[in-house]
Amino acid sequence: AIGQHTREHGVSAALKQGQITPTELCQKCLSLIKKTKFLNAYITVSEEVALKQAEESEKRYKNGQPLGDLDGIPIAVKDNFSTSGIETTCASNMLKGYVPPYNATVVQKLLDQGALLMGKTNLDEFAMGSGSTDGVFGPVKNPWSYSKQYREKRKQNPHSKSGDSDWLITGGSSGGSAAAVSAFTCYAALGSDTGGSTRNPAAHCGLVGFKPSYGLVSRHGLIPLVNSMDVPGILTRCVDDAAMVLGVLAGHDPKDSTTVHDPINKPLVLSSLADVSKLCIGIPKEYLVPELSSEIQSLWSRAADLFESEGAKVIEVSLPHTSYSIVCYHVLCTSEVASNMARFDGLQYGHRCDIDVSTEAMYAATRREGFNDVVRGRILSGNFFLLKENYENYFVKAQKVRRLIADDFVNAFNSGVDVLLTPTTLSEAVPYLEFIKEDNRTRSAQDDIFTQPVNMAGLPAVSIPVALSNQGLPIGLQFIGRAFYDQQLLTVAKWFEKQVQFPVIQLQELMDDCSAILENEKLASVSLKQ
Repeated sequence: AIGQHTREHGVSAALKQGQITPTELCQKCLSLIKKTKFLNAYITVSEEVALKQAEESEKRYKNGQPLGDLDGIPIAVKDNFSTSGIETTCASNMLKGYVPPYNATVVQKLLDQGALLMGKTNLDEFAMGSGSTDGVFGPVKNPWSYSKQYREKRKQNPHSKSGDSDWLITGGSSGGSAAAVSAFTCYAALGSDTGGSTRNPAAHCGLVGFKPSYGLVSRHGLIPLVNSMDVPGILTRCVDDAAMVLGVLAGHDPKDSTTVHDPINKPLVLSSLADVSKLCIGIPKEYLVPELSSEIQSLWSRAADLFESEGAKVIEVSLPHTSYSIVCYHVLCTSEVASNMARFDGLQYGHRCDIDVSTEAMYAATRREGFNDVVRGRILSGNFFLLKENYENYFVKAQKVRRLIADDFVNAFNSGVDVLLTPTTLSEAVPYLEFIKEDNRTRSAQDDIFTQPVNMAGLPAVSIPVALSNQGLPIGLQFIGRAFYDQQLLTVAKWFEKQVQFPVIQLQELMDDCSAILENEKLASVSLKQ
């Protein structure tokens, strides 16, 4: 972890005590990035930038004046956040070679705290997808495919064909960020979350994936997908680290008018819940769907039983409009996408085709070459829903349904519930070859079922790794909180994390000489698992 002062200390304390220097830490992570290059987690590795930042950080530590707990800590950033002087592609042909002149607010805030930017991570093109398989730089491989836990289970299974084609997807669309943290190449990473894009890969990669309340963290410099639902997300190896990063990122930004004025205490330190007897946990009955894997269903029940056995009140709640949420999301998401993607016209930045017959021809060819089928499909749907004759029947109606979905959550919380406990995904990570049998739209509609209503309601939610499946793969459960009760939500998640004791991924074969530093549990996160 990155923080606390307990018996053992995280890497933040190791830096403060001089047991390791920022440059050594940076070089260890860079060498792991090279070793795990085949995972395809990074699109750009900013080696020179990171080493220069480490050098600056080192001077501060020598003078005994580090900027904070993140000073000298390696981080990674999803490649749809603008980074000044570093290519930002959205994994698309449209933005290949685009170098922004400014940093996204969240990136700037991390750099201002002395964090080391290791690189930009892979994603589905323009963050549209739930597998991290559809970007122009190819799919991301899940580090758990190479873990001792999964490999040993594969050996026991007589039907498993071993070979290079059996690797698993990371989930998406922030799969590169999830793989980067999971493979120890950094301590925290930024993702974005519009319908589950941070929580879904977190669940598949055994990480904490946090989606803050809408308006708590600035979107300035995050290349927009759906302005009314996008939020920057945080991926870490433990809850305390996520809280630490949130403390740095949260707050009003004059460049993003949707951010609220400081309702959060900084720095954000989570107290340890002595007991959960005053808590009321809600279990939404509509989330028990036939497609949910029986293993996840039983872990979900066991988690509810755990809260109950520790004295919490666990009640079933109803979110009656859940079944409409995917359709509603499809209309709103594609409409906003169509509007947002209009900026990529080949005139100002990004790709421009060679056709110069007319402006219209240039626009059309540029967009044909710059966008993949998934993106073009969403633009077409969205423009259809926004046509004058369809506007009332689709877009306006979907906005009304969205309000009903948000109200469902409000009603649940008003009935005395503190947090909701749900699955994050329908199943564990699946092999790539199985995943691509269905198209992106079908997949996204299935995979977003538990995560996406939260984005429509603007609530905070976090996926917490709970246990390994029979296959030896991570399974996550999701906690959902009231709007702007992010700290309370993370406090409950931290208590739960401590109870379940999720195992550390074992990547010895991948790491060989680097593994010594990582097996030193103390340095596996920024703060400290207590």
